[in-house]
Amino acid sequence: MTTALPNMIDLTLKELQQAIITMKEPLFRAAQIHQWLFSHHASSFEEMTSLSRSLRKKLSETFSIIRPEIVDQQRSFDEECYQATEKILLKLHDNKMVESVLIPSAERMTACLSSQVGCPFRCTFCATGRMGLHRNLSAGEIASQAYALNMILLEKNSDLALTNIVFMGMGEPLLNTDNVIEAIECLCSREYRFSISQKKVTISTVGVIPEIQRIGKSGMKTKLAVSLHAANQQKREALMPIAARQYPLQDLGKSLSEYTELTGTPVTLVYMLLNGVNDSLEDAKMLARFSRSFLCKINLIDYNSIINMDLRPVYSATREQFRLYLVNAGLHVTLRKSYGTTINAACGQLATTGRAQ
Repeated sequence: MTTALPNMIDLTLKELQQAIITMKEPLFRAAQIHQWLFSHHASSFEEMTSLSRSLRKKLSETFSIIRPEIVDQQRSFDEECYQATEKILLKLHDNKMVESVLIPSAERMTACLSSQVGCPFRCTFCATGRMGLHRNLSAGEIASQAYALNMILLEKNSDLALTNIVFMGMGEPLLNTDNVIEAIECLCSREYRFSISQKKVTISTVGVIPEIQRIGKSGMKTKLAVSLHAANQQKREALMPIAARQYPLQDLGKSLSEYTELTGTPVTLVYMLLNGVNDSLEDAKMLARFSRSFLCKINLIDYNSIINMDLRPVYSATREQFRLYLVNAGLHVTLRKSYGTTINAACGQLATTGRAQ
């Protein structure tokens, strides 16, 4: 039985450097190989013509190059921006699957990336949580999602390109922080063909406090979004049982206050309005009180229906009453439109359960 060679796409830059040292090659070769993989997108070692033949041979005998493969693609046309939201299903080297989404709007093209296969938090409104956690994605697998979505754009129109990246796909990014940071550094490298500003990258979390502090101290220029959904501890535990118990609201508020003081940038609080659950005037008052202790803005989003979940979106009048209370309280509030609901590509709908694994 033949043992599969390790996939070089999965190596971090430090691991790649260590592999080069082990091969007794000059350290600068690691940077060259990394550039071939993530700037030139080489699919074989023979393409890496700046390397010696002997090194290419050693690499091919030691590693493989297996990129995530698009095995399904779905589109949902949006009349407002005359563009289609596109969801892709990617098969990884071990046959695990992840979904990624290309979200168009009038002013931007956003890639919604996954950071894990599944998710361990099992929030009650989220289809991904039903999968449980299968594994973390490597930095290469994370970055490859952005490259795949950008290629879809380029194939349609050479003038189009990704403008923004959000880590709001499958999984909790701050349970895979090392690989998320490595992927961001790769995607934001000015030396590579595809490069995006860190200021155009948003990391979304349920509130993993130690990692929020780490991101705040890292010096990165990325934005932070926190899935809140309730400003009452008991209600938040009902909606997000694992995350809310592990990271209580009081502690989360202190962490976000420290983060905004350290970075000088606002946190986005994402609040999904659920009919009869968290949409009352009292809920709005609690959200306003929670939000006053740190620099933030609030994104109100609708619930996107998921099969076999007994939850409903709010009525428009209720949503407007909720929004107006927050605005009158002096808070910055945005109503966020959901894209791709018809293809299960919107917030909380991503899941590969039932699809080929």
